[in-house]
Amino acid sequence: MSTVRTSVPVLDLSTARTADGSFDPRFIAGLRDAAHHVGFFQVTGFGASAGQAQNLLDTVAGFFELPLAERLELDNRTSAQFRGYTRLGKEITRGRADSREQIDFGPERAALAEVPADRPYLGLQGPNQWPAGYPALAHAAMDWASLMNAVGRELLSALAVGLGFDEHYFDEPFADVPAWMGKLVHYVGGQVPEAGTQGVGAHADYGFITLLLQDAVGGLEVQPYGQEAWIQVDPIPGALVVNLGEMLEVATNGYLMATIHRVTAPAPGVDRYSVPFFYSPRLDAVIAPIPLSDELAAEARGVSEDPTNPMLSSYGANVLKGWLRAHPETARIHYPQLAR
Repeated sequence: MSTVRTSVPVLDLSTARTADGSFDPRFIAGLRDAAHHVGFFQVTGFGASAGQAQNLLDTVAGFFELPLAERLELDNRTSAQFRGYTRLGKEITRGRADSREQIDFGPERAALAEVPADRPYLGLQGPNQWPAGYPALAHAAMDWASLMNAVGRELLSALAVGLGFDEHYFDEPFADVPAWMGKLVHYVGGQVPEAGTQGVGAHADYGFITLLLQDAVGGLEVQPYGQEAWIQVDPIPGALVVNLGEMLEVATNGYLMATIHRVTAPAPGVDRYSVPFFYSPRLDAVIAPIPLSDELAAEARGVSEDPTNPMLSSYGANVLKGWLRAHPETARIHYPQLAR
């Protein structure tokens, strides 16, 4: 029986490589242990400029202080890409409202003129919605996204090495037009009665790697595979919280786990801000099973079974499934043939 984990590991990304540019075996060993046994860890030394993280959180807070009418100018119900502003309590997790409002954003691209009927997920490519009167938000968020793409690429390269492959093993699904996603989130306690204490309900993430910047309020909890106890992820100033998504669990037959996590809403009157970034491949990427060594394959636990939320090897299909469940109003408008 595996050891019960009571905290998530902390890794220093600035130590990931040796002087000759190769990955340090000690870093790789620590990363593989964290990714296999917990599915969550925190990283420091990831290359943010001085004050960049706090400036982003402050800028995000400034947006949510704008009048509701200005926020609603970015209403995500107008977006087939689920981009823009989601009203407080209107995102759903596990069938229940979350105590948060947010902006969703991604790569700035034109929407397809025609979406193939057999690949509706290609409709997720498109433009962002940003507040015209508050340009600092787009600048700060997209600068952060550029940094997070570099961090995600480095961590995925290190994971490839940890699985016994060349560091470029995962390059192809991310070539050309990767479909990363970002959120700017404001958690509010006590204003969504139907949510209770749910900031965001227990769930796993869709893609490859999630990189989370959280403020000092806290509330994030994770539940490693086979463990009943939840681990509280205490904020570390200047650190990112990292977790793995469903695509890596499917590809490794559960050697790497998309660990379940949740956020408890802050107390009434307390604001919590966070910026999750989802490092993700192209929408048309289909991730084949990874040929693990006999040693690692023997430790693979199989893919999590949830009949109501099956994991898919197609990234676009997996992420569209998630959006449809989380944003039913937007889904009914833009994907009526798929909405429940």
